[in-house]
Amino acid sequence: MEIVACLVSIKWVASHLMTAIDSRGTPLVIGTWPEKQPQWTGLKASDLLLLAAASCATWDVTNILDKQREPLESLEVCCTGEQESDPPNKFTHIHLHYMFKGVLNPKKVARAIQLSEDR
Repeated sequence: MEIVACLVSIKWVASHLMTAIDSRGTPLVIGTWPEKQPQWTGLKASDLLLLAAASCATWDVTNILDKQREPLESLEVCCTGEQESDPPNKFTHIHLHYMFKGVLNPKKVARAIQLSEDR
């Protein structure tokens, strides 16, 4: 397996507002909950973790199903997480819910999900 370097950066702007740059130079605003400070709105850092889990799973599963020549029409992955109420609010559980569309073999779908989760 080849190791690939990845560089991302976060810059603190003010209060609870940060800007991020991904490895391709795409900017992103990270902030606090709007009801706490409306002027510092952006994606919550904890939501980014859930989005990363869901996007990686979607990528894996669609690639696996493509290799299995399954006729996937669409896939939506919803990710929920339970966090501790005290800082640093670590996640105690993360659950991915897959919603497929297409005439798919259920065994191949289950296998694709399992392969993705085992990685």
